[in-house]
Amino acid sequence: MIIVMEAQATPAHIQQVSSKLEEKGFQVHLSQGVERTIIGAIGQKTTTTMELFETLPGVEKVVPIAQPFKMASREFKPDSSLIEVGGQMIGNGQVQIIAGPCAVEGRSKFLEVAHAVKESGATMLRGGAFKPRTSPYAFQGLEHEGLEILAEARQITGLPVVTEIMDPRLVNEVADYVDILQVGARNMQNFFLLRELGKIQRPILLKRGPSATIEEWIMAAEYIISSGNEQVIMCERGIRSFENYTRNTLDLSAVPLIKQLTHLPIIVDPSHGTGKWKLVEPMALAAIGAGADGVMVEVHQNPSEALSDGPQSLTPENFARLVTRVNKMVMALRATEN
Repeated sequence: MIIVMEAQATPAHIQQVSSKLEEKGFQVHLSQGVERTIIGAIGQKTTTTMELFETLPGVEKVVPIAQPFKMASREFKPDSSLIEVGGQMIGNGQVQIIAGPCAVEGRSKFLEVAHAVKESGATMLRGGAFKPRTSPYAFQGLEHEGLEILAEARQITGLPVVTEIMDPRLVNEVADYVDILQVGARNMQNFFLLRELGKIQRPILLKRGPSATIEEWIMAAEYIISSGNEQVIMCERGIRSFENYTRNTLDLSAVPLIKQLTHLPIIVDPSHGTGKWKLVEPMALAAIGAGADGVMVEVHQNPSEALSDGPQSLTPENFARLVTRVNKMVMALRATEN
């Protein structure tokens, strides 16, 4: 349940409610809104319990949370979450463009792409140091060396860096090198990993699993938030369907749904969502039109020689065109709001 405090509620009123909730065995989470303080109470509620808290000074109303996800819900936090990453803000109306190769293949090659995407207008860098591959014989990433290259690219370009985390034992190590830790689609329901990510104060990019429902995806975010880390960014990257002309089916209806159901920002990955580079730009534009807070695309200087995901990677030239068109889309949408 959530307890909505009156606008004039004092800190003493808020503390009294919080203490009483803890006495009753509830986990207490404060959400300071622009006009109201909302106290989230996670635990077993009863009608008698709700009536008790309605009588406390400073309480405006007590509302049960209908959704199975509590702390990620709009009911718990009506205001949209804003997540700051290296001077960039996600969730405030700015559109972030995250770009880079699927995998960090080497220092010189990655730095070349990093410079190219920054020059074209990317706001963040992506690159995999640890690669979950279907085949154990495929390129698995440069691992620690890859993390060092990512950190160097950040220092040189000034762009925040995103990379995937797969192993709960490596959370702190990876967090030392990058700005955002990405949970890949295969690990969306790796609950031990999600709990560990809840213990650090670093933004988490949570990709939707290939067969996950919207609710299952949000519940995965709930694991991270309920463990102590509220900095979760959702990422739609396509789901598995009967269609075989594309790698996945990019579900853009997830964008407005996530914004309606939760307070979390959401970006879209049209590279994995389609698997074909010619579809990346139109789906990126569609994602922005649907209200996404950004897009994440794969860029490689020579896609035909990429060690992973070459067919869905843009060349630097095609990426530059995508950025130009995305910026025009953003300007057009803003013009309609005025």
